[in-house]
Amino acid sequence: MELELKLESRLSAYVALTVVIISVFMALCKVQDGNLVDAMLHSDVKMVDTWNEYQAERIKMHDDENNAASLKIHSGIAGVDVVAASAEEARLAGEAAKYAKSSGVLAKEARGYERIYESAERRHNQFSTTEAYCAIALAVAAVAALTNFLPLLFVAWFVGAYGMIAGLAGFMGWISPLFG
Repeated sequence: MELELKLESRLSAYVALTVVIISVFMALCKVQDGNLVDAMLHSDVKMVDTWNEYQAERIKMHDDENNAASLKIHSGIAGVDVVAASAEEARLAGEAAKYAKSSGVLAKEARGYERIYESAERRHNQFSTTEAYCAIALAVAAVAALTNFLPLLFVAWFVGAYGMIAGLAGFMGWISPLFG
């Protein structure tokens, strides 16, 4: 009887320690994951805004190119001031070149925001994996405590360790297909 109580109290202590360690780790991961989600939202907004600016620049460029082509066609009509039309054509060509250059810069900037978002999303997935495995570990540890079955606690430790490794990889920025 006394031996059984000692085993039960030791198992309860191990389960309690397991729950504390995994719960604290999950809380830390949740804070980091929240920061990643904020970064993803910010990057997504900046990416969409930058792509919108890119498209506006491209539309302006195409309008100027079309207007220059129209002027070229109309400059052959009698009564049109050829010098003024040529000057306007040159101005429009310069504007179109300016828009082409700035749209290239905007496209590069938008792709940078896409990369930031994708990186944060991969790390977010790792923290989701961490949360799932740690939750499973907590559930298995609870069942081990209820059933007084020590091998279940070992299973909880194994599953929890995998979740914690995934979380540590997320903190360190290590991206691995093994962790989400």
